[in-house]
Amino acid sequence: MSEIKRELIPLNICVLTVSDSRTEETDKSGKILKERLEEAGHNCFDKQIVPDDIYQIRYVVSQWIADPNVQAILTTGGTGITGRDGTPEAVSVLFDKVIDGFGETFRSISYEQIKTSTIQSRAIAGVANGTFVFALPGSMGACKTAWDELISHQLDYRTRPCNLVELMPRLLEK
Repeated sequence: MSEIKRELIPLNICVLTVSDSRTEETDKSGKILKERLEEAGHNCFDKQIVPDDIYQIRYVVSQWIADPNVQAILTTGGTGITGRDGTPEAVSVLFDKVIDGFGETFRSISYEQIKTSTIQSRAIAGVANGTFVFALPGSMGACKTAWDELISHQLDYRTRPCNLVELMPRLLEK
């Protein structure tokens, strides 16, 4: 008995680059995420760049979380351990649920590529008001790894045995 073929459900995804120095012209990580999600058949609903400031990050992400048209948010940058890195602190307080397996799996996959340097990554993910939020490192390589190896599959309704898209109708259940 053959399995019923599923069609892609295109999502509205926002991309936020967190950086004190990047501009639209020099934002390689944000551009690669935008390209990858559009190549996968999704819509880049909005793309912005903000400085490494937890309140500016939180402000933009909060607006997207409040918009019922946005299903997912990808942030890049600010997940390291230096003094200005505050993306996890900015977004994690907005989470209704943390997706622990994302950070764990991302670091496991990254270990194969960058060995012990992966411990410097504080990549995280969670669900906030029914919106999936992924906070990724700022390097282009890390963004490619996160999208290609994890996020693209989980934001694709066709992925079996399960994916995050099929959970979307139930995320706001009480």
